[in-house]
Amino acid sequence: MSLLTLTYNNPFKKAPIVSVKGQPVLLFNDDKTTLLEALEYKKIKVFSECRNGYCGACKTKVLSGSVTYHTPPLVALEKDECLPCCCRPDSNLDLAIEQDISTHPGVVALASKIKEPA
Repeated sequence: MSLLTLTYNNPFKKAPIVSVKGQPVLLFNDDKTTLLEALEYKKIKVFSECRNGYCGACKTKVLSGSVTYHTPPLVALEKDECLPCCCRPDSNLDLAIEQDISTHPGVVALASKIKEPA
C-alpha cells in the first residue's frame, strides 16, 4: 500500500498528528507504514541505515506522545526515544528532529542570501 492511498483500519479512531518541535507535519493514518516512511514522504529527513530497528541510526527524541513497534527494536532506548524505522504513533506525537532549513522544500530563500536592492 502506498502512502498516496492511505486508509485507516478503524474509521472511528482519530488518526495521530505527528509534529516536529511543535509544528504539525503529517496526519498518520496507516498502521502498516512506519513512521520513518511517512516522514520521508513528507520530505522530513531522518538519518537511517538498517530500517528494521537493529542499528539505532534513526533514534529520535520524543517530546510528547507514544509509539508502538512493529517488531521490538534491538537497540537500547531511553523512555523519551523512538526508532521511526520500525514504529508508528499511538497518539499525537511531537518529535525533536533537527532539520536543515536551507534544504527544506518549503524554503524559498534564506535571509542571509537575500541582497539589498541597488
